[in-house]
Amino acid sequence: MVSIEHNQLLKKREELVNNLSKNRVIYSKEVETAFLKVKREEFIDNKDKNEAYSDTPLQLGTTRQTISAPHMIAIMLENLNLCNGMKVLEIGSGSGYNAALMSEIMRSQSKNKEDSQVITVERIDSLGNFASNNLKREGYNDVKVVISDGSLGYPEKSEKCIYDRIIVTAAAPYVPKYLKIQLKINGILLIPVGNKNEQDLQKITKKNDGSFSIEILCGCRFVPLIGESGNKD
Repeated sequence: MVSIEHNQLLKKREELVNNLSKNRVIYSKEVETAFLKVKREEFIDNKDKNEAYSDTPLQLGTTRQTISAPHMIAIMLENLNLCNGMKVLEIGSGSGYNAALMSEIMRSQSKNKEDSQVITVERIDSLGNFASNNLKREGYNDVKVVISDGSLGYPEKSEKCIYDRIIVTAAAPYVPKYLKIQLKINGILLIPVGNKNEQDLQKITKKNDGSFSIEILCGCRFVPLIGESGNKD
């Protein structure tokens, strides 16, 4: 019975990845391999497991948070250009699925499975614990889950350039200043910016002189980023 369910979910996972690849949403081998390897069904509520490979966001319990649609996650991961040895900050752990994918992408470029440096920040205790348990169960002990106000970066309000990549999985009314400060030169910050109903996914690159270039990747709709430098709850 378990084997049949496993095989059915694997087939659905392969179909999803094939569709995303056909539509050029996924186009790199590293992202494709990560999507095939990470089990989305292990990062959602049990009642939603049959929908694990539907290309749609899924609610995470009663938290008012979601696990993003696979196509949106793929767009973000393809634009992060992750490489082994990078230090990555994620704001909005959700269920831990996106952090697992990022870890897997960087693992695939190294013989040392502990090389990836992913720190994921969640403001809701129960959700942070859910993400941490999911990641540990699936073998991603190299991902650090932190309970904090992600709109202030991590460590909060640090003015050091720390991260090669920063990804925000919630919608901000503006780009929080500490995320820009904590981004290294030539680093990439991906963040949905706009109101609570619609946003633009911005790809922000810090240039050598400390200024920023901004590319609008697509329109999107994420749950609000709550925090001191985000939306007010």
